[in-house]
Amino acid sequence: LSLIPGGLDCSISFVSHVLGKVCVHGRQKEILGVLVPHLTELTKSDCIWQRICWRLVECVPERWMEAVVLGFVQKAPGADVLSRLLGNLVVKNKKAQFVVTQKMLLLQYGHTTVVLQNLLGYLSLDSLRRALLLRVLQELLETWGSSSAVKHSPPEQQLYISKAILICLSHLKEPEIESCRQELLTSMMAGVKCHLDSSLPQLRRLGMVVAESISSRINTEGPVLKFEYEEDDETRELKSLLVQTPPVCVVPSLPDDDSSKKAGAALPSVPESNKKSQTAPPVMPDEESDAELDSDDDLVPYDMSEDKELKIKAPVYIRDCIEVLTGSEDVDKWEATVKALESLIRSNPAATREVSVELAKILLHLEEKTCIEGFVDLRQRAQVAVLTTDPIPVSKYLTSQFYSLNYSLRQRMDILDVLVLAAQELSCPKFHGKPKHSDAQKPRIQLLPGSDSSKDWRRIVDERIKSKTRRFATGQCHVEPASTPNQFSSVAGHFFFPLIQHFDRPLTTFDLLGEDHLILGRLVHTLAVLMYLAVNTVAVTAMGKALLEFVWTLRFHVDSYVRQGLLSCISSLLLSVPAELLLADMAEELLETQSWLGDVVEKDPDGDCRRLALQNLLLMENLKKKLEAVPS
Repeated sequence: LSLIPGGLDCSISFVSHVLGKVCVHGRQKEILGVLVPHLTELTKSDCIWQRICWRLVECVPERWMEAVVLGFVQKAPGADVLSRLLGNLVVKNKKAQFVVTQKMLLLQYGHTTVVLQNLLGYLSLDSLRRALLLRVLQELLETWGSSSAVKHSPPEQQLYISKAILICLSHLKEPEIESCRQELLTSMMAGVKCHLDSSLPQLRRLGMVVAESISSRINTEGPVLKFEYEEDDETRELKSLLVQTPPVCVVPSLPDDDSSKKAGAALPSVPESNKKSQTAPPVMPDEESDAELDSDDDLVPYDMSEDKELKIKAPVYIRDCIEVLTGSEDVDKWEATVKALESLIRSNPAATREVSVELAKILLHLEEKTCIEGFVDLRQRAQVAVLTTDPIPVSKYLTSQFYSLNYSLRQRMDILDVLVLAAQELSCPKFHGKPKHSDAQKPRIQLLPGSDSSKDWRRIVDERIKSKTRRFATGQCHVEPASTPNQFSSVAGHFFFPLIQHFDRPLTTFDLLGEDHLILGRLVHTLAVLMYLAVNTVAVTAMGKALLEFVWTLRFHVDSYVRQGLLSCISSLLLSVPAELLLADMAEELLETQSWLGDVVEKDPDGDCRRLALQNLLLMENLKKKLEAVPS
């Protein structure tokens, strides 16, 4: 600017063209890494340079505008700096408006939280741009509350949209909230329902956090929504976004002395009176001193060190336990019975078999009378003990009740959990010849509430693949465990086939193919576990055929948790059924499955589904190589 003599007018369109050309060819980092810091410093106090900067970006051709705007948003150190550099570009240029309000927020989700804060903060810093901020918030809430978007978009995008919503809420002023209060409430109710219906715990927690935040902003004086969930780093970060922090502008580094002086000057000064009040001892009012004189602190407490807790003797017979659990009003005796029931069942197998189905029914409907620590775990262990002691009749009862009327979703999930844990125990050789104590009953695959069974499945499959991989290296020798009979072999069909028979028959209060997709996902994962544990059993081929047909029926399910379970079923099928039988009995079905897995790898929005599908394709390739290596 200083080189232009006489204040002559000049055009910077050529510079704008160069900037756009460089950015569109992927050199944003190099050119803007140098240009943005200089323009930040020059526009800090010079309005002329601000106008030059605005003209620089406004003259960029429309076909290159996206690359330039994206680069400025990513490189700007703060929302206020971005506002100085771009001005009202989003109001004047439709392309820039589309990039900022649509593409970066709704079509992309890879930007960092800082970029989101800069972008939405930029929209909030000018009265002309605040209308765009309100429109962006409405579109974000519409996407967040869409059941189709929740089902078909990956969790990472849902988290990205949730962050953008909370940042928008932090910038809204009270009159703006008042003008759209009803719209916010409607969007909140629709969105929280979609998220709570999801099978993924992360999405359910996202819905709770965002709904709480919206409720706290629209109901500043009245009651607000409050959910119970376990806080983690993600939820704490989301809640912190709702608090508007003052903009921090990155300035060139100063010498140590100057920076320390400025930092000290920026600290709020504490008045002398406050300093004295912090160090002065508290003065006791007269009323409190009188109360001290009347206190009972001088009384000597009783010595209760020799007192012993009265222990209620638990029943020693199974039938006595049934009587206590069904009709006893003695709460202490009932609690002692619940705690002792598992060990009593395992130590009296003959007596348990006489009343196994009755005992399983009682435990399935048993509710907590007192506050027993670990009641759910105690009841579940007792159910597993009954099922492993008398597998066939108890498994028939449990699998029949899974599809019966008048059961809650929690009870149906309990049935699936018990079947998995019992199958694990029956098939695991580590229990052979050892007392089956409750502390030892820790299966590798768990389908308990709050656990992610798909993660457990991935670990199991990875271990199985590792065991089948040849490694040409020496290492520490592993002692092989003593071989023992697989007790699950003779009862695998009783666990598996009744569960897979009636999944497509809706009941009045239970529809697996409808709204109850959470239970369907748990059922699919349970079938995958049972298939895996049935390796080397007689019924494994029949189970594999039925499971493959089941997977093929549900392969296009909209819920990602269900699809993860279906892909786990394919993994267990490939690992459990012998390769020769797969080729002989299911060759055509496997070819169709391979084509479907290829589509999942390319098109599925869920990252875990894509990874599991790729893993299954590798398993198929390994099986093919293994069969080709065998001489005919």
